[in-house]
Amino acid sequence: MTPRERYIRTLLFQKVDKIPFQPGSPRESTLQRWRKEGLPSEGDWFSHLCELLGIEIEEPKIPYINLKISFDLSPPFEEKIIEKRGNHLIVQDYKGAIVEIEDKYDFSYLRYAKDFVTRKWHKFPVETRGDWEEMKERFNPDSPERIDEELSKKAELLRGRDWVLTISIPGPFWQMRDWCGLENLCIFMVESPDFVSEMSDFWRAFVSQILRRCVEKVQFDAVIISEDMAYKGKSLISPLMARKFLSPCWKEWSEILRNSGCEVIILDSDGYIEELIPLWLESGINCTFPVEIAAGNDLVELRKKFGRGIAFIGGIDKRKIARGGRELEEELERIIPFLLKDGGYIPSCDHAVPPDVSWENFLRYSSLLAKYTGWL
Repeated sequence: MTPRERYIRTLLFQKVDKIPFQPGSPRESTLQRWRKEGLPSEGDWFSHLCELLGIEIEEPKIPYINLKISFDLSPPFEEKIIEKRGNHLIVQDYKGAIVEIEDKYDFSYLRYAKDFVTRKWHKFPVETRGDWEEMKERFNPDSPERIDEELSKKAELLRGRDWVLTISIPGPFWQMRDWCGLENLCIFMVESPDFVSEMSDFWRAFVSQILRRCVEKVQFDAVIISEDMAYKGKSLISPLMARKFLSPCWKEWSEILRNSGCEVIILDSDGYIEELIPLWLESGINCTFPVEIAAGNDLVELRKKFGRGIAFIGGIDKRKIARGGRELEEELERIIPFLLKDGGYIPSCDHAVPPDVSWENFLRYSSLLAKYTGWL
């Protein structure tokens, strides 16, 4: 069975020879710790992990191909330092937000999720309708950088792939939060709902236009819709608001992708997700990650409640990986066999692996995971 077949079949609750081995990825500070504890400073950390465990990495039959598909703003805002305050910097990031960070970080930490970076938000680019009219100019779906100019050529090469091809989409909540900021967006939802609907409708149409052009040439194996719409114990907005402002986007994109042959629709949200899952299901979403345990989620209870309606990726408590020992073993024994008996589950750390996880404990955790998933 190829990695592509294994991934799709697992998340569709179908039988597989073994479960994809995805222990979770470290952030930059985690890698720095591991390199002090035995991980070689050169080479790929995952390849070294597999070598230590005795797992043979499956080399692709055709090389990995990067499809350049952009939903990002164009042109971006100028990245610039506005003010230095002690060991902090006030900067404008490429999305137009005014942000405060420690001066040990550079702009790359704001562009990419390289590490856990605490920041303070001072101002967001969309505060008025005038700001919104200017922002829309940066999201022209017909801009040449939106879709890979070699899409047709690459599509032919992709037909024979044995690896998973995914596409990531900023969801409407994620995108509107970038434009307005979380607090302002929530206020707009109550005081200016027509304005929020206008922004959401714009984003739905913008993404749909790009997706339709892509799926004419390429069949994706999975789509990841990024939302991060919950925190500890609750969602950030009510399911009623989510249904009003977000569901139309999810439904339309899911339909476009499913009609093209893509069956795995994943929603990425940190925080407590139980009250949101019914809404996701009715919107065409059939998988979620990372299922953060510290936020109050429990994979066993979620599977009992939703059955085969939704698949999961993640759900292994990062805090217990850090503590290791019998506490971690008992958690894996409680969760993994129960979920794997039905399928629809790829066990993994419930977020990026933090720097309080030692290399020794990560090795032990990964070894146990490899045994549960059939690799050892």
